[in-house]
Amino acid sequence: MARVTADRVEKTKRVLLEAARQVLTDEGFAGLSTRRVAEVANTQMSQIRYHFGSKEGMILALFEYMNAGLIKRQRQTFFNPSLRISEKWFLACDFLDEDIQSGYVRVFQELIAAGWSNPKIGDAVREALAQWHELLTALAQEAVEEHGDIGPFSAEAMGSLIACAFVGAEALILLGYEEQIHPVRKALRQVGETIAKLEDLQKERHSHAR
Repeated sequence: MARVTADRVEKTKRVLLEAARQVLTDEGFAGLSTRRVAEVANTQMSQIRYHFGSKEGMILALFEYMNAGLIKRQRQTFFNPSLRISEKWFLACDFLDEDIQSGYVRVFQELIAAGWSNPKIGDAVREALAQWHELLTALAQEAVEEHGDIGPFSAEAMGSLIACAFVGAEALILLGYEEQIHPVRKALRQVGETIAKLEDLQKERHSHAR
């Protein structure tokens, strides 16, 4: 009986979080209210208070719910020894497309703005960024070990630049700034193409050295 109750609680929470994601994606942070989420989830507002305590608690739970799966996905990709660095970069570009479609990018960007004035939301966003930066730094360190120093940049600095590139790209895409003269996603993929050429060149050099 306890197991059934626990499963039911988790199912209810998932339904509420998916409803919150839909409202935030469709109507933005300004349109996100416990009343609206309850309407979309076809339940009572008391369920939101019971499971999350408040609107803020619901928002924080939503972000944790969405971010956990993405960090796991990134870890599996970046720590896959069978993939070249360029292949990992191209997959990151694919993930950007997926995350725009799923609504995660909209949620993330909305919460960045909300975090400017809400300390708890700001803490949650900074923690998520720190996790992502850690993965990017590890990827940059892998590039240094395989191809040598990246100019004057440390792995940490390169990780920061990559994070800024993707977060900035997300913001511009959501603003509709991605046009023929501002090909944001194309430019990111061209970085991957440049990495691939360097990898091929280094492989060719090693082959000749033998």
